[in-house]
Amino acid sequence: MSQVQGREIEPDGTRPVMTADERAELERLRLENAELRSRPRPPTRRIRWRSVFAVVLLVLGCALAPVALVATWARDELSNTDRFVQTVRPLVADPAVQGALTNRITTTIFEHVDVQALANDAITALAAQGLPPPIVQRLEVFTPSLATATTGFVRDKVGQVVASPQFAAAWDQAVRVAHQQAVTVLSGNSQSVVVRGDTVYLDLAPFIDVAKQRLSADGITAVNLVPEVHPTIAITPADQLVRAQTAYNVLGSLATVLPWISLLLLAVGVYLARVRMRAVIGAALGVAVALVVLAAALLVVRGLLVSAVPQAGAPAAASAFDIIVRFLRDSGRALIVLALVVALGAFLAGSSATAVGIRRWATGLLHRIRGGPSATGPVSTWVRPRIRGLRIAAVAVAALVFVFLDRPTGVTIVAIAAGLLVVLGLIEFLGRGEEPAAAPAPPPAVG
Repeated sequence: MSQVQGREIEPDGTRPVMTADERAELERLRLENAELRSRPRPPTRRIRWRSVFAVVLLVLGCALAPVALVATWARDELSNTDRFVQTVRPLVADPAVQGALTNRITTTIFEHVDVQALANDAITALAAQGLPPPIVQRLEVFTPSLATATTGFVRDKVGQVVASPQFAAAWDQAVRVAHQQAVTVLSGNSQSVVVRGDTVYLDLAPFIDVAKQRLSADGITAVNLVPEVHPTIAITPADQLVRAQTAYNVLGSLATVLPWISLLLLAVGVYLARVRMRAVIGAALGVAVALVVLAAALLVVRGLLVSAVPQAGAPAAASAFDIIVRFLRDSGRALIVLALVVALGAFLAGSSATAVGIRRWATGLLHRIRGGPSATGPVSTWVRPRIRGLRIAAVAVAALVFVFLDRPTGVTIVAIAAGLLVVLGLIEFLGRGEEPAAAPAPPPAVG
C-alpha cells in the first residue's frame, strides 16, 4: 500500500483505506438504518368523508339561517297588510319624518297660493277705491314680510296637523290602501300601476286634504283655493319594481321552506358528526355568527341608503329604515340569544373536562339538597342509561319551541333558556345518582 497525505490507499489506487474509527461509525450507521427500516410505518390518515359531509351540511345550514330569516320577514311584511301597517305606523310619529312631510305639504300649498300676489292685489283694489298713495306705498313694503309670516304660520299649523291623531289615522289608511295596491302590483295582478317615466310615486293627496280641512277650520280660508292636487313622493325606480316583483314571487315560494331546510341541514350535520355535542356547539355558534354578519349587512345598507338621498332628507331616510327593519333586527337578536343558549346547553351536556366538572359540582349540590347520593327509583333507573339522549332532546325541544313562536321577545328567550337549564338540571338530578353499594359477602363458615 502507498500513502497519500498520510492516508493509506488500496493497491489499485482507487480509494483510501478506512480507519478503525471510520469503520465503526459506518457500521453504527448501517445498524441505525436497518432499525429504522424495520420499524412499522404509521398508518396513513384516511379522509373521513362522513365528517367532511357533516361539516359541509353544518356550514350550509348556518349560511341559510339569515337568508331564511330575511325571507320570512320580507314575506310577512309584503303579503300581510295588517302587519305592514303595524310596522310603518311609528314612521308618522318620528320627528324627522314629520319634518319632511311638513316641508313637502307646505311647499305644495304655496305652489298654488301666492300670498304676496294676493296682498298686492288687495292693495291695488284699495288704491282704486281712493286709498291715499303714501299709505299704498307703505302697505306694499310690508307684503314680503306678510308672505314670510304667513308661510311660517302655515308651516306651524301643518306641523300640528302632521302630529295630530287625525293625520295618523289618515296615514294608516293611506298606508293600508297603498300596501294593498302594492301587493296587487307585486303579485302581477294590478291593472293600474302608478308609474311615471322610470319612477314609482306615492300620492300625497289624502294628506293635503287633511291639512286643508284643519287650516280652513283655523280661519285660513285661502287654502280653499288649492284645487284637488296629487303631489307625489318618489318611492323607487321602475326597474326596481320589476326586480321587486321577481323577488316577491321567489320569497313567497321559499319563505315557507327555507327555515325547515336550514334546520334539516343542521340536524343531519349533527347526526353525521363524530362528536355530536361538539357539532351542536359549532352549529349554534355558526348560526350566531351568520346573524351577526346579517346585522352588519343591515348597517351597510343603511349607510348606502342615507348617502344616496339629499342631505336634507337623510335623517328621515335613516329613521324610516330603522323603523321598517326593526322587527327583522329584533328577530335576529332573539335568534342570536337562542343560538348562544343552545351552544351553552350543548357545552354543559358535553364530555369536556370543564363540562364534566360543572355537572359534578351541580350533581353534588343536588345530592346535598336531597340528602344523599342514591337514586334507585324506577324513574332514575330509566333515566340513567338514557341521560345523553335526554340532554340532546331537551336542547332540540327548546330550539323548536323558539321556532314556532311568533316574534319572540327577550323575556321569552330568557324563559326558554331558564326552562332548558331547569330540565337539564332535573335530568342530572335523576340520572346521576350512584348505584347502591352491594351488600358485603358473608364470611365463610368455619368448621
